[in-house]
Amino acid sequence: MHRPTPAFQIAPWLAASAAALALLASASAADKPSPSLQLNQVGYLPGGAKWAALSSPAPAQADGFSVVDARTGKTVFTGTLGAAAEWPLSKEAVRLADFGALRAPGSYQLRVAGLPDSAPFSISDTAYEAVTRAAVRAYYLNRASIELKPEHAGEFARPAGHPDTVVRIHASAAGPKRKEGDLISSPKGWYDAGDYNKYIVNSGITVYTLLAAYEHHPAYFQKLALNIPETGNGLPDLLNEVLWNLDWMLTMQDPDDGGVYHKLTDLRFDGMQLPHHSKTERYVVMKTTAAALDFAAVMAQASRVFKAFEAQRPGLSARALKAAQNAWAWAKAHPDVRYRQPADVRTGAYGDEDLRDEFVWAAAELFVSTGDASYLPAPQQLPPKLLVPSWNEVAALGWMTLAHHRSLLPDAPGPFSLAKLVPTRITALAQELADDWQTSPYRTTLRRSDFVWGSNAVVMNQAMMLLQGYELTGERRMLDAAQAALDYVLGRNATNISQVTGLGSNPAKNPHHRPSGGYGKAVPGFLVGGPNPNLQDKAQCPPYPSTEVAKAYLDHLCSFASNEIAINWNAPLVYVSAALEALTPPSEKK
Repeated sequence: MHRPTPAFQIAPWLAASAAALALLASASAADKPSPSLQLNQVGYLPGGAKWAALSSPAPAQADGFSVVDARTGKTVFTGTLGAAAEWPLSKEAVRLADFGALRAPGSYQLRVAGLPDSAPFSISDTAYEAVTRAAVRAYYLNRASIELKPEHAGEFARPAGHPDTVVRIHASAAGPKRKEGDLISSPKGWYDAGDYNKYIVNSGITVYTLLAAYEHHPAYFQKLALNIPETGNGLPDLLNEVLWNLDWMLTMQDPDDGGVYHKLTDLRFDGMQLPHHSKTERYVVMKTTAAALDFAAVMAQASRVFKAFEAQRPGLSARALKAAQNAWAWAKAHPDVRYRQPADVRTGAYGDEDLRDEFVWAAAELFVSTGDASYLPAPQQLPPKLLVPSWNEVAALGWMTLAHHRSLLPDAPGPFSLAKLVPTRITALAQELADDWQTSPYRTTLRRSDFVWGSNAVVMNQAMMLLQGYELTGERRMLDAAQAALDYVLGRNATNISQVTGLGSNPAKNPHHRPSGGYGKAVPGFLVGGPNPNLQDKAQCPPYPSTEVAKAYLDHLCSFASNEIAINWNAPLVYVSAALEALTPPSEKK
């Protein structure tokens, strides 16, 4: 996720739950992939690109491939495998199968002589609806401060955990009116990742991405019902789910000065157990500039999204905008308050030393929501190159918003016109990613440097930026590269494992996630971190099946470095799976 886990805490976690120990025992060498067909284990859109991969050693007779009807075995498509090319990141020769010309809906299997047939996959106009639904419902299953009832949570029902109605002001957060040890109420929110704490900085990019998914593709989400407690209340369910965390975020602003607490946390990580078993005291920890700016950006965005739902949430739009403006004012008055972990706090830091991108993002959201051009930064002061977003690199989020609302941008003469810079720089990033995809033997945008803690989130955020480029230019290869990214996390990767729990024929089964450890089974719908050759957990975990860059993944509860989950990782999965359905042209137009 966002920080290595101290080794001394591993043993107490595992001792805390018999279910966790049982889950550990179930992780075995059975997860090691053998040479086989790698493909999107969920399926494809009729008009979308469709690729599969065959890693070495391939059977000698394997020159061609076929796609067969999964029910009848009848061949419906044949093709020739591409020439073998080594992918240096997996140290394997890879041959690709392109069956994009197959567009008829149905259930199919891929067949290569000398290998077992692939598991069935679908071609459908709604191929990714189940992905989007599961990825959003994962947030519901990760809610704090609420009982999960069987009618909504099924086998993952549980009592409420962490009510957070009695939270102490930590010494680092004390101010003139809220003093050390004072109590506040700060309920709701999502558990951030494998742990039970709540962090404003990571909530920032998460809530933004989910709200952007709705703002960019409202028709899709207006039809998506999730069977959560709020279903049917007049709000789209994606917005209902977002509100659970947005309401918590509002409690994290100090009403005295507009500053925003960095996190709500235990002093140390809870055990590997269900949340209602955790009874440790909770604290809000210092105010920071990053927290204030991320909060300001999200609240400004929320103010315009929820303006259309005044009847369902009276006053929320105005309240969110006022909160955003107050946080912005605090950040302008305190432009360099960086997070410093207090000596008695051992949970995630989300520390960020460069806050220029946070200022850009918050300014963009406030400009679009207010129309006040004074928020806009001077274009010549903006960095010359746009980067793929992550929790600590958020400028691209502001550029996405400006691109979506580019009709509002002033079209000044000269080279620094924002109306020209915004689409040009987004397109440049998307072109670079599409070039990487097109030249990769594996047809992926991932470079060696992208295989970090949360590499699956990197490829999903790359896909999100490719989709921005596609919408600006209509260049088909950007859409196809984004499709390839979703294929990657759903099984067409060097591990041959779907990296989303509960989805696909061979999904990740043992995420580093306290509720999953407590249940003794994986909570579905979570994108796990993915291959990470840095192996920060190697001293605590069994050996990885492989340490090659693209295969350095361990499907084990222990593996926080490759198998943790996080709310900011799921958000681009939601965005990309929904946007691909919304944007991919029908098959006859391909």
